[in-house]
Amino acid sequence: MKTAIFEGAGKVDIKDTEKPSLQKDDDVIIKVVRACVCGSDLWAYSGGDAKAAGSLNSGHEAIGIVEETGAAITTVKPGDFVIAPFTHGCGHCPACLAGFDGVCQNHADNFSAGTQAEYFRVQHAQWSLVKVPGKPSDYSEGMLKSLLTLADVMATGYHAARVANVKPGDTVVVIGDGAVGLSAVIAAKLRGASKIITTSRHEDRLALAKEFGATDNVAERGEAGTQAILDLTKGFGADAVLECVGSRAANETAMAVARPGATIGRVGLPHDATFDLTAPFYKNLTFAGGPASVTTYDKQVLLKAVLDGKINPGKVFTKTYSLDEINQAYQDMADRKTIKAYVKVSD
Repeated sequence: MKTAIFEGAGKVDIKDTEKPSLQKDDDVIIKVVRACVCGSDLWAYSGGDAKAAGSLNSGHEAIGIVEETGAAITTVKPGDFVIAPFTHGCGHCPACLAGFDGVCQNHADNFSAGTQAEYFRVQHAQWSLVKVPGKPSDYSEGMLKSLLTLADVMATGYHAARVANVKPGDTVVVIGDGAVGLSAVIAAKLRGASKIITTSRHEDRLALAKEFGATDNVAERGEAGTQAILDLTKGFGADAVLECVGSRAANETAMAVARPGATIGRVGLPHDATFDLTAPFYKNLTFAGGPASVTTYDKQVLLKAVLDGKINPGKVFTKTYSLDEINQAYQDMADRKTIKAYVKVSD
């Protein structure tokens, strides 16, 4: 079968590999219908991580058809159409029961990889997979795109809003205009925020943010950007800040624009994000966030919202590729020629 393999910085290639097989009783083999490239995949691609050449690629988002199930699987069966969250919680440990299945306490190997392939093996799949009614051919391509976002990016944006306790009437600042940041705008709007301030410097991303519910935008960075955001909040700061980048600068801005007592929902993968906690101490800021509770959100909120047409996060996919074009998909995202790359693997 075709599988995306990391060959080195700036190079992802398609190789012929063996189709995965069941290894444990709670494994599921999925035939991939659609996959995509995540912003976090670009760290290795751009030379930012010490990833070994010739290793399985880090792709971790997919929708597909159940091909085989392990002996312990009772929740899905061959032929089912499913969303495969990038995390695979158990559903019954204290973390999962509290709504934090992204950090399940029963699995040390809680993150998926290898979804940029014709088939992949899902571990600990009994609770984590999310069934979609019908079959892929029942849905438009636009709907399939939105369903695919529920494997990671939409749920990650929602996680930022949920842990930041966004409430009706809140003023929210979203830092980051990638697919996660745009999904956070959707989530803030879904949870009732009345003022959503974005921080985009790209026309295409800003247009989409406005379509999703952003009311204001500040393109400046540093002190000028902080002051502009504060001016939009009458100098008080935001009720919640959704940090969707992970850099030190993004976190420093988040702390600077949050009002006293606000919560910062952090879902940006941390890279050089160390900072002094003295200033937020004197503002009584709360920090929350981490890997998203994908299965929980999909089952409780997001799948219904997509199927009902209440949200349309699939619009973050701005260009479509075949699996053979996977390197171009990565390169176009790295060059900001597409917001999020959508990969058609099979019908």
